[in-house]
Amino acid sequence: MSRRTVSFEEIPVSDAHAGPYALTTGPDDALWCTLVHAGRIARLTPGGRLDQFALDSASCGPAVITPGPDGALWFTRSRDGRIGRITVDGKATSFPVPDPGCGPFGLASGPDGALWFTQLHSDRIGRIDTDGRVTEFPLPLTGAFPSALTTGPDDALWFTLNQAHAIGRLGLDGDVTLYPLPAGNAAPVGITCGADGALWFVEIGAGRIGRITTGGRIDEFPLPDPACRPHAIVAGPDGACWFTEWGANRVGSLTPGGRIEEYDLPTPGSEPHGLAFGPDGALYVALETGAIARMTP
Repeated sequence: MSRRTVSFEEIPVSDAHAGPYALTTGPDDALWCTLVHAGRIARLTPGGRLDQFALDSASCGPAVITPGPDGALWFTRSRDGRIGRITVDGKATSFPVPDPGCGPFGLASGPDGALWFTQLHSDRIGRIDTDGRVTEFPLPLTGAFPSALTTGPDDALWFTLNQAHAIGRLGLDGDVTLYPLPAGNAAPVGITCGADGALWFVEIGAGRIGRITTGGRIDEFPLPDPACRPHAIVAGPDGACWFTEWGANRVGSLTPGGRIEEYDLPTPGSEPHGLAFGPDGALYVALETGAIARMTP
């Protein structure tokens, strides 16, 4: 493991109460960010232009955002049980899910041209097509808190079960397989598909990064600080996976070979959450204190 100083530029996008949370790169080559406590979506170009788009409810809790198959951005509304859609020019709509209290959270585009999402409070995975039709798939356990999800190289949906301390796989046919993690306090959150064809995830409870193959083999990589609270993870263009350490105010990277590097963020207590690589190749990190940090390569 190594820790070295790199250059971060912090770009203010909101006040400290709005809560920049999740990031993605849109089809318009801009960064799109959810402001979870303000009910807004922010758009930031690599050149520094910032736009904000208010949603129809300031308390809807926009959480995870991702490009959809239709050229728009889609996002979960965790507090009012809806899935949102916003065009690149800022026109927002939303669609209800059957249980308004289910807590939609994780979101990913599937290989079938639909969006798939987790439901924190109802132990289900949902599927929504671009016309707003929702199908739900119940999980075979209770109180599991399904959190993030991603599409795997096997064209299945892979997701974390935060309170069940497990990783799940959902086939497009609805078949569910669960893989318990070795640590009983793992509490996995973020998950991504790595360049090596495996799924990489963070264990916020155990301070580890995990890797699971499509065949179910699990490896874990302890981080130097077991209390660092890793939160989100994304595959980088360099072949490594990059993650935020919410409890330690750092960004880290892990190569497929197990090499860990960590980078301190300049502002203490900035609460890093989501992260994404921008169209300029830089790493952008959402800071809940009201900024997006750009890491210079």
